[in-house]
Amino acid sequence: MIMSRIQAPSDETTGNLVDLLLSGLPPEAVLVDPDVTASYGHDMASFCEAGVPAVVVLPRTVEQVQHVMRVATELRVPVVPQGARTGLSGGANASEGSVVLSLTKMDRILEINPVDRLAVVEPGVINATLSRAVNEHGLSYPPDPSSWEMCTIGGNIGTASGGLCCVKYGVTAEYVLGLDVVLADGRLMSTGRRTAKGVAGYDLTRLFVGSEGSLGIVVRATLALKPQPPRQLVLAAEFASAAAACDAVCRIMAGGHVPSLLELMDRTTVKAVNDLAHMGLPETTEALLLAAFDTPDPAADLAAVGELCEAAGATQVVPADDAAESELLLQARRMSLTALEAVKGTTMIDDVCVPRSKLGELIEGVERVAEKYGLTIGVCAHAGDGNTHPTVCFDAADPDESRRARESFDEIMALGLELGGTITGEHGVGILKKEWLARELGPVGMEMQRAVKSAFDPLGILNPGKLF
Repeated sequence: MIMSRIQAPSDETTGNLVDLLLSGLPPEAVLVDPDVTASYGHDMASFCEAGVPAVVVLPRTVEQVQHVMRVATELRVPVVPQGARTGLSGGANASEGSVVLSLTKMDRILEINPVDRLAVVEPGVINATLSRAVNEHGLSYPPDPSSWEMCTIGGNIGTASGGLCCVKYGVTAEYVLGLDVVLADGRLMSTGRRTAKGVAGYDLTRLFVGSEGSLGIVVRATLALKPQPPRQLVLAAEFASAAAACDAVCRIMAGGHVPSLLELMDRTTVKAVNDLAHMGLPETTEALLLAAFDTPDPAADLAAVGELCEAAGATQVVPADDAAESELLLQARRMSLTALEAVKGTTMIDDVCVPRSKLGELIEGVERVAEKYGLTIGVCAHAGDGNTHPTVCFDAADPDESRRARESFDEIMALGLELGGTITGEHGVGILKKEWLARELGPVGMEMQRAVKSAFDPLGILNPGKLF
């Protein structure tokens, strides 16, 4: 019903749209060249339709974002917020005839406060840029998606992204203290706080985190920081089966250990990384588990975890000697998705999260799916929190292989739900998983989700076609 209130603008409307946008924006902020605007059409997801935007706008100020939303409301034109477009669910894909609102030019770090342990940033700040800036003050911003050198804080907030360190430090949502948000009609609203505690009213800050730009445009974020931890040391453990590696994960977590990282790569992923980067990872292993600690005595913690890995059947346990060797192992994990993409040229990256106790069952199920559909499916996982990334490798030019890839992707999501999991742990719903969101939430849950959307965006102009 919301979607029926807007439609792609006609040529006449597009001309009026551009004129009205230029009345409050500098000419360089409004892009209309079709070759240029087409490049803003989609993110990194496969199998997600994308329209052709009428115009791309690159604002630099809050007031300019407000102007864009007022114009869009007046003309009933859809607006698609974008960051770096590193997303994997189609959440930043353009709608036909939309205004693509790229926030990458709003990239200032406005404040770093060591006393209150917070930073205030604009949405276009790159994750790694913020991390390095706060490190200079002896602080850290823990959320670290694999794309941290490219992805923006605004995009991280929009998808509630995670990363390698979530097992100890949590996901983006746990670090967003407050937001400045431009609503669909152009009004500016502030949520949250700068204080360590605060429970005044509904938690609207958390509501916007993970909303994929469907409720408002985040133009400023107040983020919590942590003291910078000691440099972590990493241990690599080889296993003769993924089930044994998952057993080790369960033993580690049940034993009360708090690793700063606990990651798993299956044999397909290890081979892909070696093929791409010649890193010398052990291809004889069926599963490689990486555990890290950033405690005052990481060597002792790694030794304890090494013993648990051996008890679970590890064939070899190798602790890194220093930070440089540790970083090399982490680099191998970070390039997993890029390496798997090189296998066939195209990937569908699933994002199923299950209880840790069900991790082994999920990975075994993925192996069965790969065999059933005759496809290469590599699994890398944030094993410490059960968030897996089964990655389907396929040739997009082969229609039959593409069909099998999509069917296998859906079968893996169904398996995740059967195991008590969720369809997405950190990538978001976007276009790719709309059907599966309805299955996970059920009819009453979907009704309430749509009611929230309607309250913030009654015309349905904000990122239409996503989530629902």
